[in-house]
Amino acid sequence: MDGAGGRGERGGRRARPAAPRGRGAARAVARSPSPGCRSPGGAATPQPGRKGAAARRGRPARPASTVRSPPAGPAANGGRLPPAPRGRAPPTRAPAAQRRAAVPDGAAAAAVAVPRSPSAAGALRLREVLARLTLDRQDVSEASRLVNRVTLKLTEAIRSHGGPFSSMEQLGAGSYYEHVKISEPNEFDIMLVIPIERLQLEPSDDTGAFYYLKFKRNPKEKGLTKFVDEDETLSASKMLDALREIIKQAVKSIPDVAVTVKRKKPGSPAITLLISNPSTEPPSVISVDIILTLKVNQSWPSSTEDGLRIEQWLGRKVRRHYRLQPLYLVAKQNRREKVQRGNCWRLSFSHVEKATMNNHGNTKTCCESDGVKCCRKASLKLLKFLLEKLKLKYPERLEKISSYYVKTSFFHSCARWPNDTDWPVAGLEHCFQRSLLDFLDGLQRSYLPHFFVPQYNLLGPEDKASSEFLSRQILLEWNNLFPVLQERS
Repeated sequence: MDGAGGRGERGGRRARPAAPRGRGAARAVARSPSPGCRSPGGAATPQPGRKGAAARRGRPARPASTVRSPPAGPAANGGRLPPAPRGRAPPTRAPAAQRRAAVPDGAAAAAVAVPRSPSAAGALRLREVLARLTLDRQDVSEASRLVNRVTLKLTEAIRSHGGPFSSMEQLGAGSYYEHVKISEPNEFDIMLVIPIERLQLEPSDDTGAFYYLKFKRNPKEKGLTKFVDEDETLSASKMLDALREIIKQAVKSIPDVAVTVKRKKPGSPAITLLISNPSTEPPSVISVDIILTLKVNQSWPSSTEDGLRIEQWLGRKVRRHYRLQPLYLVAKQNRREKVQRGNCWRLSFSHVEKATMNNHGNTKTCCESDGVKCCRKASLKLLKFLLEKLKLKYPERLEKISSYYVKTSFFHSCARWPNDTDWPVAGLEHCFQRSLLDFLDGLQRSYLPHFFVPQYNLLGPEDKASSEFLSRQILLEWNNLFPVLQERS
C-alpha cells in the first residue's frame, strides 16, 4: 500500500486523435485465440490482405491498433465485485472502442507490435521462467531455521522484559508463508501480535482502512495506557519506538548470529533486522521485517462489509468464518494525512490472506497430493516477478508501486474466475495474461479497490504518474513477449 516519479512525464507529447468508431473500428477487433485469455486491451491482429492492398494503392499500410476491454470488475463507486457465473468463459470479442498501443518515452508515435497470441512455445517459456523462481529447498530450510532461531530469542526477550509487551505472540506473514516467494529466501515478515480485549475505532479519513484507536473504560491492558497521547488516542509511533529499543538490546544477546537493526524508516510499520547468513557462498544477508500488530477481539468495521467477495470462489461459509476472526491493526501511518502525528493504525488482513492462498481452491482437494493441480500460485509468481524486474529496471519511476497491488489485483481475478477449471495447469499462459490484463486495466483507470475494504482505492491520485508509466512498460513487454522475464540476473 505503500520517490517521486513521473512529474512532467507527458510534457511535449501531442494529443492523439480519437480512434474511429462504428463498423470500421469493429473490423479491427481480433478474436481471442481461446476462451479464458485476452491480449492486453484485446489487441487487433492486422489482416494480411489489407497491407498489400494499401501498398498497391501507393500509400503506407495503416498500423494495427490495440483495443482495451476492461474486464468485468468492481464498480467505479467501490461497490461489490459482481461474481462471475460458474464456468462461463470470457468474451471472445472486444468492444469497438479502440486505443493506440502505448510507446516508450521519447519514442516516435509509431505503431507498436500488437501482443501476440498465446502459443505452446510461449507457455513453455513461461514455465522455464517459473522453474527459475522455484526456491532451493535446502536454502529455504537453512534460511527459515536461522530466522526462526533469531525471532524466537527476540520474542522471549521481549516477553521477559515485562510490561505492555509481556503477552506478545509471533505470527508469520507475507509471501514466504503463503508459498509464493520468488527469487531468494532472503526476506521474511514476522508479526509480533499484542492481544487486546476491545478498542474504539475512529476513522482517520474516508478510505475505511486507517483509524485512530482509543481504549474503552477501565481497559484490562493497563500497561499500554502509557502510550496514550493527550487526545486519548493510542500512539503507534510511541509503541514502535519502545519496541525498537527492546529489540536493539535483545539482538546483542543472541549467540553466534550477527544481527543488526536497520535505521528507522519514516512511516514504516516495520522494524527491520539484518541477519548474516554464513551458510551461503558468498555469505548473504536475510532481511526480516518485525511488524507491530494489535489483535482486537471485536467485529470488523463497517467499511469491510462489501469486501472479501469470495462466495462464488471459496463459499459463504468460508467468508463467514474469516469475518469472525479477530481484527488486526498495524502501526502504519496514513500518507494522506496532512500532518503526521504518529497515532494512526491501518487494518491488516495478512492472516486471512495467508489462509486464502494456502486454501485457494474452489474444490477442497485443489493442489493436494491426490487432487487436481491449478496454476493460481504460478500465475501470481509470474506477476510478482514481472513487477519486481520492472521495479529493478526503473526504481525511481516505480517506487510508489507495491507488490501488494499485484496481490490485490490477483485476488480480484480469483474471485472473478472462481472455479478450479478456470485455472488449469496446461493453461498457464492464458491465466497469467488474463490476470495481467486485470492489473493493467486497474493501472490505466487508476482504480484498484482494496480486496477487504473496497472503498479504499490503492491507486490514488498520488500514484497516477507511476501507474501510467508502469502500464506503458507492461504493454511494451507484452508486445515483445516479455523479454524482461527472460533476463538472467
